[in-house]
Amino acid sequence: MNRLKFQWVVVLVVLAGLIPAKAQLFDENLQKLQMTWRIINTFYVDTVNQQKLTENAISGMLKSLDPHSVYISAGEVKAMNEPLDGSFEGIGIEFNILDDTLMVVNPISGGPSEKVGIMAGDRIVSVDGDNVAGVGLKNSDVFRLLRGAKGTAVLLGIHRRSEKDILSFLVERDKIPIFSVNAAYMATPKIGYIRISRFAITTNDEFKKAMRKLEDEGVKDLILDLRGNGGGYLKAAIDIADEFLGNKKLIVYTEGITSAKKEHYSTNRGLSENGKLIVMIDEGSASASEIVSGAIQDWDRGVILGRRSFGKGLVQRPFSLPDGSIIRLTIAKYYTPSGRCIQKDYTHGIDAYHMEVYDRMKDGELFSKDSVRMSDSLVYKTKVLHRTVYGGGGIMPDVYVPMDTSMYSDYYRNVVAKGILNRFVLNYVDENRDALESKYTNFADFNREFIVDKPLMSKLISAAEKAGVKMNEEEYIKSEKHLSIQMKALIARDLWSTSEYFEVVNPLNKEYLNAIELMGNKSEYLKLLK
Repeated sequence: MNRLKFQWVVVLVVLAGLIPAKAQLFDENLQKLQMTWRIINTFYVDTVNQQKLTENAISGMLKSLDPHSVYISAGEVKAMNEPLDGSFEGIGIEFNILDDTLMVVNPISGGPSEKVGIMAGDRIVSVDGDNVAGVGLKNSDVFRLLRGAKGTAVLLGIHRRSEKDILSFLVERDKIPIFSVNAAYMATPKIGYIRISRFAITTNDEFKKAMRKLEDEGVKDLILDLRGNGGGYLKAAIDIADEFLGNKKLIVYTEGITSAKKEHYSTNRGLSENGKLIVMIDEGSASASEIVSGAIQDWDRGVILGRRSFGKGLVQRPFSLPDGSIIRLTIAKYYTPSGRCIQKDYTHGIDAYHMEVYDRMKDGELFSKDSVRMSDSLVYKTKVLHRTVYGGGGIMPDVYVPMDTSMYSDYYRNVVAKGILNRFVLNYVDENRDALESKYTNFADFNREFIVDKPLMSKLISAAEKAGVKMNEEEYIKSEKHLSIQMKALIARDLWSTSEYFEVVNPLNKEYLNAIELMGNKSEYLKLLK
């Protein structure tokens, strides 16, 4: 018996095992659904697209359950898995179609969209001047519009909740990076830094490779950056958490009304069970990221630093349908070792669920710890030191760091969003690559000696003027340092890799600086774990 047939035999056996009252109700509701189908196909005034009718009915049922139970058509299955399983050429976003609007769930780290400043939560309302909002857009339409050969460009109109006007982004398609560990370097002679952008099939192998590299360079303590990491495979999260915990420690358990409790424990194979550990999270850290940070926090293994995570604690299981389509159904919730379910409320509808992060900004939570609201009825204790932690709405960090917008301006946004900075750097490196590679034979020399001087910045300003972004001196002064560091980081990325990009740009980041400072202050670090 093949896997698909076996899967549906199991489903039918489960349905057959319903208690009599529930079985009768199931039969009545199924009969009502069948009658509706027959009535439409027999009496409706126009020709009925039966496939579309079926898919809409399935999608409607799933949408009424929770924000993460979805129907994926046969043509979309492969493409939906590519960010975790393979590679493709396009603009590099993880997306969702919400209320007939194309929403950016996450720009893929290191991809073209991230480089021009497209953000999670952005709404794509036009593609190359054509409206794509409220037109019945499907996933297959998105792939057709946004994918394409490397080097081709697409102009996107973006609605961003914090902006009044539609923003324009020119994105040059590229090979989308498939690596999930996109930075690993020594931040200080003793402190290592690893950034994981998603939890994919290869994440644990990539992490082990990165850790062995850092061990060869003398790492003692580690900063694990999970900011903006929207999750991925549950097994990958368990494997990463296992690297930090001792043997036979509960990492996570899953449980649902129809799903038996399943516990996942650590092994004795961890590469980083000793040394200080800081995990950085923010409002974009979700699902698998929350499993890792929750396990580390609950076992008092390290310090969680940043802002409250997204709050996704639902487990999905794919069910393959006969035509190759998939129902990805929520079957259980996951719980951290202390018993926390960090799933945030979704009873007010899918739109409100996804907009909750914007509500945090509106309420001031992203800028002030005093604005954070956690339920006193969902208090839990950590496993070793019995510190207070909270459930019901993401992982609350041990050290809160507010969002820093001190160097952000409209001028900076426009220079980055319109692709001006990225194109300028590409042209600069293309014209000066031989000289740069001759002068800087290694990244350490480049990072120490290369300076974005005033003549180079003046050329960027001129390029921006030609592209229609007028100079605003007040805003430029505010963002000058940010622009120059971004330029240097992009040059480093083009000459080396994404890891070098983060090594240049991270020292501007408040969370990163706080982590370095805390790691160097042993007494303060230990005080947090008492």
